[in-house]
Order: sequence, then C-alpha cells, then structure tokens
Amino acid sequence: MAGGSGLRCGERSGGPGVRPEPAGGVVGTYSDSTDARDRSVVLTRSPALAPLLAAGALRSPFKRPGADAEFPRTRLVLPGLRVDLARLAAYERVCGFPTGDDALPVTYPHVLGFPLAMRLMSAPDFPLPLLGLVHTSIEITRYRAPEASGEYELTVYVDGLAPHRRGTEAAVVTEMRAGGEVVWESVSTYLARHGGEAGTSGGPSASGEPSEHSQSGEPSESVRPERHEPLPEVAEWRLAGDIGRRYGAASGDRNPIHLHPLTARLFGFPRAIAHGMWTVARCLAAHGTPQAVLVRAEFRAPVLLPGSVTYAAAGERFELRGGERVHVAGSVVALGS
Repeated sequence: MAGGSGLRCGERSGGPGVRPEPAGGVVGTYSDSTDARDRSVVLTRSPALAPLLAAGALRSPFKRPGADAEFPRTRLVLPGLRVDLARLAAYERVCGFPTGDDALPVTYPHVLGFPLAMRLMSAPDFPLPLLGLVHTSIEITRYRAPEASGEYELTVYVDGLAPHRRGTEAAVVTEMRAGGEVVWESVSTYLARHGGEAGTSGGPSASGEPSEHSQSGEPSESVRPERHEPLPEVAEWRLAGDIGRRYGAASGDRNPIHLHPLTARLFGFPRAIAHGMWTVARCLAAHGTPQAVLVRAEFRAPVLLPGSVTYAAAGERFELRGGERVHVAGSVVALGS
C-alpha cells in the first residue's frame, strides 16, 4: 500500500475537521414541503457513532419491520464540512489509495456521511432494527472529484423501503455539495431480514451474514447470485487480522464484528470480518476511477480476518473472491462514456 505523510499543499496534517457530538449539534430545522413529516435538520457537528450504535441496538427488539412501514422523512444536513487530513491519510493508507493527492478517494464521502446515516437508522422512527441490518449494495455517482482541502455540505436521508424476498430493504441517500452543486452522491441499500429469519449481524457496516451461508461457508441456494465466468486474477491479498481495527480507527466505524474474534462471535461470526466498505475501497484503489464515474458494488459474503482473497478485474468489472466464493462484485463506468 502507498505510504507518505498525507499532507496537502497549503494544509497542515490534522487540519480543520468535524468534531463529533453525541446528538450531532442541531442548529435548527425547517420544512421542505407541506407534509409535516418532510423536514431538514441542520447539524453543527457530525454525530458520534458509538452512542448511536448503542441506542440502535437497544431499540432493535422493539422494531416492527415491513415494506409498508412509515419511515423518517427527515433530511440531515451538515454544512461547513472540512476534512480531517490526518484521518484521511490514515484511511488512504489502510485502503491502498495514494496519500497526498488533493482529490478525495471515491469512497471517502461515504465515510463522512455514515454518522448521519447512523443517526437516521438508530432513531425511534426508523422501522428496521439496527441489529441484523446488512449493507447489501452501494451505488456511487461522482460528477467531479472533491478536493481534500474544500468545504462541503452533506445531506443524508432515507429514500424509501422496498420488499425483498428475505425481508425489507431501505435505501439511504448521501449527497455532497460544493458551492450548492452536487459533486458526489450515493445510494446504499440495507436489508433487514424478518419473517422468521432474524439476522445476527452487528449492524449496517456488516456485509453478508453467517446465516445466509451453509456450514461450508458457501451461499445457500436461496441467496446464490447469478453466476458469471470468473474474472481474470490480478492480485492475491493477504489480509492481516487487524485490518478491521485499522479501518475502524480511520473511518470511525468501530462495529465490534470487525474488531476482534471474541466480539465477532457474539454476533454469530467465527472470526472478525472486514468492513464491506473497506473491501470496495481496496478494490477501487487497485482498479482506479476516472474523475466523473459511476461505481456499483454488491456485498455478497463476509471476508473473514485474517485471510487471503483474490482481486480480479477485466474492463469495467471487478470482484473480490476467496476460492470460488465471491465476496464483492462491482463495476466502474466513466460518466459520458
């Protein structure tokens, strides 16, 4: 992985950042429409993740998921965001991106918006339980590469619920604006399994659940994705057991399923698993992305730590696999191509 100091021209390491507060520092609210449920809440600081994870876990047993359930229409807005350059450099190193580039890695705005998404998904009016919620896919549209030294506004909201053969899916949208213009946006899909199939994952940073696989670790027939010819192997990566802790420190996502085998076992995993967004970021660091790009990725199975995986790619497509088992499959398409 690339090294370096992570310093940007004219900036100091650990420059202006967003300091977390438990409640996110609400400065005001305003309505976006005549519907009283549609409102924007403006924050002064990014919410702290640990209290949100705890609150979401405590509320999970009382949630009643369903595609027809009411969901929060609130849009969380965080203006005046500046990137903490020291944390950015740590993120770049653990994911394999070059350090010191003025452009943010294509996946980094997701890290910035994740605490806002967690605030929405841990709230009492979000109908899906945080425990057992699985991040199944992400679609990123980058219209131009945001600069690390820039100032941005983040907006995060739940776009809706949809039925799934194994439960209910929620779509969470994150938008990054510069000067009022959307420069980056994403749609993350999260699945809550129900109807007698309660999940065991530790929260929305998980990707794939043990209960979705047979004892051999292979996907069960009911969730086996459509098979394609395997992509040609590009590299084999040996993943250390501390990848989850290192990524958690850089991203702020310290979900216990990623940190240690003992805490992972509490949620049904035999060992700690890699963050789904780390696996995508690592693949994209190897693949490369144009300035204006559409990225799609599906999380198909967890990556156990420590372990070895194969990065494979051809043209616009990429995948991360272990043997014949595909962990992540995705594509990178230049906008306007």
